[in-house]
Amino acid sequence: MTVPAPLARLVAVLGEHAPLLLAETAAMTRFFSRLPLPRLGKADDPAAPPPFARALRMLPLASLLIAAPAALVAALLASSPLSSLAAAAVTVTAMTLATGAFHEDGLADVSDAFAGGRDAVRRLEIMKDSRIGAHGAMALWVLLTVRWSALCALDRRSLWALPLAMVWGRWSISVVAGLLPAVSQGLAKEVGGGMGWISFLGASVLLAAMNAACWHRPGLLQAAIAAVVTVLVWAAYLKNRLGGHSGDLLGAGNQLVEAAVLLALVAR
Repeated sequence: MTVPAPLARLVAVLGEHAPLLLAETAAMTRFFSRLPLPRLGKADDPAAPPPFARALRMLPLASLLIAAPAALVAALLASSPLSSLAAAAVTVTAMTLATGAFHEDGLADVSDAFAGGRDAVRRLEIMKDSRIGAHGAMALWVLLTVRWSALCALDRRSLWALPLAMVWGRWSISVVAGLLPAVSQGLAKEVGGGMGWISFLGASVLLAAMNAACWHRPGLLQAAIAAVVTVLVWAAYLKNRLGGHSGDLLGAGNQLVEAAVLLALVAR
């Protein structure tokens, strides 16, 4: 059987760049989670800071690794005598432990900032404050309630739902970072600096492949629409209120998109 020339070239290119792509996936997994990954190949340096502008293309794949512990817990509990309420609570806890509540912290900071800041300068100041206010606490409560209730409502064997939501959520980071400039120093500058269409397209191709793997699942189209609409509305809102993005704003957008996907799957 003769392999088509375009397919052969694609396989050759992927094979040539496999060590780099694997290293980028590992870097994204370590940064966005608490998972203790060992060194994966010669190109992978666990001590080096992630090359955000380039490595964001592998964030959807890293999101699957980050979602693995929670998906494993959900799988173990699917046939257990625990009620759906308890199983969902344990699954949400496993996910939070795996991520270290990294983006949840950003959502709390952003909620306090937009509730208490009258202008862009003040909002950025509030986001840098590590203390949590009433609006941040309420945002976390709403987020965790939505996540928990959605998992309760979904079939206990719909193990693909949570990883899919996490993949869509982290894909939103590449969208917002590609559409808007950074408005603060630090991570936001690194993520947005030099990020071109290649990283965005790479992330989108991976996302499309993952969605194609479960295309027959009910509610997938609604979930995709909900994710795209949410991230575009969030980007437009940030442009209007702040003129750009920051690390906390990227994390907050991730949480909003995750919640939108889960709600869309429930509402199918």
